[in-house]
Amino acid sequence: EVQLVESGGGLVQAGGSLRLSCGASGFTFDNYAIGWFRQAPGKQREGVSCLSSRDGRIYYADSVKGRFTISSDNAKNTVTLQMNSLKPEDTAVYYCAADYDAAVCVPWDMDYWGKGTLVTVSS
Repeated sequence: EVQLVESGGGLVQAGGSLRLSCGASGFTFDNYAIGWFRQAPGKQREGVSCLSSRDGRIYYADSVKGRFTISSDNAKNTVTLQMNSLKPEDTAVYYCAADYDAAVCVPWDMDYWGKGTLVTVSS
């Protein structure tokens, strides 16, 4: 069974850090673009970061540039999102998703989705 599982969410004060992990079972991340998305209450899902499968390029939303870092560990088949200097507006459910042989992460094209992990940043 193909599955993506996120972990690492929680409650943190503004300015703090969290490290989210995305693990896969049933497939390996090789040749998959891996993206982190988030959805805040009452808002649309938005892309946060993407690790391209084609050329290894990394993309970040402007709102998280300089604060978030995406990385992969192929040996462990995990992708992490290190989130620093968190702000209350980062509060959302964070999802990881995978898309086979993709250059960028487009939400409606992703093949697999995790169920999400909640990040709450208090002011």
